[in-house]
Amino acid sequence: MDLKYFGTDGIRGRYGESPIHVAFAWRLGQALAKFLASKKPGVPLNVVVGRDPRKGGELLSNALASALSSSRIFVHDAGVVPTPAIAQAVVELSADMGLMITASHNPARDNGFKLFDAQGSKLTLEEEKTIELFIDDESNPCKVIPKPKCYPLNALDRYINAKCALMDEYSLRGMKIVVDTANGSMAMAAPEVFKRLGATVFLIGDCPNGENINDAVGSEFPAAMGLKVRENKAHLGVAFDGDGDRLVVCDELGQVVDGDQLLGIFALDALRQNRLAERVLISTIQSNLGLDCAVKAAGGRVERVPVGDRHVAHKMRELGANLGGENSGHVVFSDFSTTGDGLLAACQLVNVMRRRQRSLSELRSAITLFPQMTRNLTIAEKKPLQDLLNLNAEVQAFEKRFGSEGRILMRYSGTEPKLRLLVEQNNVNELKAVMDALVQAARSDLNVVN
Repeated sequence: MDLKYFGTDGIRGRYGESPIHVAFAWRLGQALAKFLASKKPGVPLNVVVGRDPRKGGELLSNALASALSSSRIFVHDAGVVPTPAIAQAVVELSADMGLMITASHNPARDNGFKLFDAQGSKLTLEEEKTIELFIDDESNPCKVIPKPKCYPLNALDRYINAKCALMDEYSLRGMKIVVDTANGSMAMAAPEVFKRLGATVFLIGDCPNGENINDAVGSEFPAAMGLKVRENKAHLGVAFDGDGDRLVVCDELGQVVDGDQLLGIFALDALRQNRLAERVLISTIQSNLGLDCAVKAAGGRVERVPVGDRHVAHKMRELGANLGGENSGHVVFSDFSTTGDGLLAACQLVNVMRRRQRSLSELRSAITLFPQMTRNLTIAEKKPLQDLLNLNAEVQAFEKRFGSEGRILMRYSGTEPKLRLLVEQNNVNELKAVMDALVQAARSDLNVVN
């Protein structure tokens, strides 16, 4: 199903350019009002709106809130908060929808919209398609957007208190943690939580000014976190993305922990406690086979879904699982939250370290990842994957030879004209030869630009 505005996670783009501008925010608000009214006709409706601190976010928020309130929808204004705080507020207030204005890990020049349903979950593709139809029905733009009628909501304190409640007061006394908040939505929340719990906190990227979000800090730039961990002999470092729904961590040696190893740490700990529901971890097709092997050896299994945290959450609900995530740092603990939450994951990780009395480097060593190689080929046209006869023949031949000791993944980028190839194989010496053969086959099936 091709979508005009929505991508993998909401709507995102360069601020001031289509569709990320005030006029579109108004159209989106009007469309959402119609969408919600179509689901609950004649019933009073309320939504929660929040944003990250990037420049332009307040204007987009005001336009969105104005459109909603002009349609007689009660708008709770959460201000600057992490994305998971919006999902939490929706559930706590029994709201009909949650709206977060953010471009996540993108640079400050970008912005966007993330949407949550009444359960605090990401929307389905079908719901996004319906909303797009309503957006395109809004043919008469508002020339002068009225002042929004909305009501302040202290969602940040609610969120902070919920995270502090995960552990006993001062339970982190003696622990040193480096916290990089990406000059984003976590700048107030994460340091406050760890300090309340008694940890000594060393901060990076904690001075948002609207223009420096994700600027050489945060989950996309973990090197500074690793250096600060080594300098201060900290127990670990945690780096969030701009809106705080995912994280990257490093161990006490300053080494970044692979996202699949992080998922494995959580799964193995849950299995030991007999708390991994259905004994299954949900991950995406991007996850390393080494994760599957580690979880299987501990008595569990891994189920894979397409890339995107909403696919992870959907499969979790379908199977009754309580743990899932992506190796990019989205982790969903459905016993505590409806969506990915970087601070929740950080708190859970510290809990595992304390419970096991192990350093993070020791915990990560239990998940041995398969060697892998990736290539991104820029192409002139995205032909259906099933029509790439030579490439499919090579993939089938190699996978038959690999058996359970390797795999090949091929997929198109959702946002760029690129074919992405990934090879995992326990024999590192074979990786290059296999990748070269795949690239040659791809060139025979597609017009490869690079």
